[in-house]
Amino acid sequence: MTYLAQARALGAAMIVALNSDASVKRLGKGDERPVNTLADRLAVMASLACVDMVTWFDEDTPLQRILAIRPDILVKGGDWAPERIVGASEVRGWGGAVHSIPFIHEKSTTALLEKIRRL
Repeated sequence: MTYLAQARALGAAMIVALNSDASVKRLGKGDERPVNTLADRLAVMASLACVDMVTWFDEDTPLQRILAIRPDILVKGGDWAPERIVGASEVRGWGGAVHSIPFIHEKSTTALLEKIRRL
């Protein structure tokens, strides 16, 4: 089961919030990021059967989206400890749960770009 399918299985619906292009650039992962534009990333994510809704945020973190949506369950990849996930204390504060799903590093954009550079 994929990471997103695992996340979807935890709740009744899944909303995915993506970084805007400007927000991605501020993450400091390199000038070539994002590889795909926000519009393209939104279209791909929205086409997945496990995703019910897609939104985006321009801030450095998704906290404002989390506060607006007030999810019962907040999920992030396993490279994030639950206590470090942005919005974790807020979601737990209103009775929700926070999950960190094992992350497959070999499938990340960073890993893919490193592989391409080695070719």
